[in-house]
Amino acid sequence: MPTYPPVGVEPAPTPAVTSTVADRRTPALRRFAVSITVLTVAGHWFLGFEQAPIVPLVVVGYAYLLDLAFEWSTSWAQRRRPGFAGGWRRLVDHLLPTHISALACAMLLYANSSPWPYLFAITAAVSSRYLIRIRIDGRHRHVLNPSNAGITLTLLLFSWVSIAPPYQFTADIGGALDWLVPAAVLMAGTVINAKLTGRMPLIVGWLAGFAGQAVARWLLADHALPAALMPMSGLAFILFTNYMITDPGTTPHRPVNQVLFGVTTAMVYGLLVLSHVSYGLFLALTIVCVMRGALLAGLGLRRRVPVVRP
Repeated sequence: MPTYPPVGVEPAPTPAVTSTVADRRTPALRRFAVSITVLTVAGHWFLGFEQAPIVPLVVVGYAYLLDLAFEWSTSWAQRRRPGFAGGWRRLVDHLLPTHISALACAMLLYANSSPWPYLFAITAAVSSRYLIRIRIDGRHRHVLNPSNAGITLTLLLFSWVSIAPPYQFTADIGGALDWLVPAAVLMAGTVINAKLTGRMPLIVGWLAGFAGQAVARWLLADHALPAALMPMSGLAFILFTNYMITDPGTTPHRPVNQVLFGVTTAMVYGLLVLSHVSYGLFLALTIVCVMRGALLAGLGLRRRVPVVRP
């Protein structure tokens, strides 16, 4: 007689599914890394990024050293081979998530001339991957989106730090480039998510949920509908949708759960806006990741607790 997991728990993937996910993970990370690197170079070269060009270089270099230190100490404690050992290709692939997180923090935060908030953000991002883990399907996995967690914590602790102004992505260009650049970013991210990460249901749920909360605020709170929908037209929203919320390591695998994750994030964002809380996108994603991690941890604990029958 077949058995079924409790409601809300994703069944353990079959070996074939696990292999497919693993096979797609590295190519997806490589393409994400290339995309965000190209955007960073273009941003500082001619798009109009506000941060000093030295910021991404310093943050990436520091992030590499921090990640390697964490991985070496963790592997030593667990008596296993470090994930970066085995040649330069393995080293590069190991550092891909950290590379992406570092450039995301350097791109999306603005701290004027101080480098410390950027370094704090990437410290929180990398640390969360190694220190905040729960047991899922027999393996310890991180549940907080690293880049988003680092950015959120920095915004909460440093009141004078803000999100980089959205206009910086197209500040120094005009004409056809005003729509060609967002279109290129949208196309690149959509192709990666459709072919490699399998997170298109999450994107659909997120977009539908975002539009739904905008309409709900318009009907129930008398918010202007065009203003509530306007964030969806910006390049910053496109980056968040295709490169932040779709992190394969901290989002569900099953399509139904992906849609629920996206819709829930949009609902939390709407509540934050109604509460006049700034930086709603990043805070909403962090809150939902924490909620999902707590749910998975609780369900995993329930599975491990022995049932005593009379």
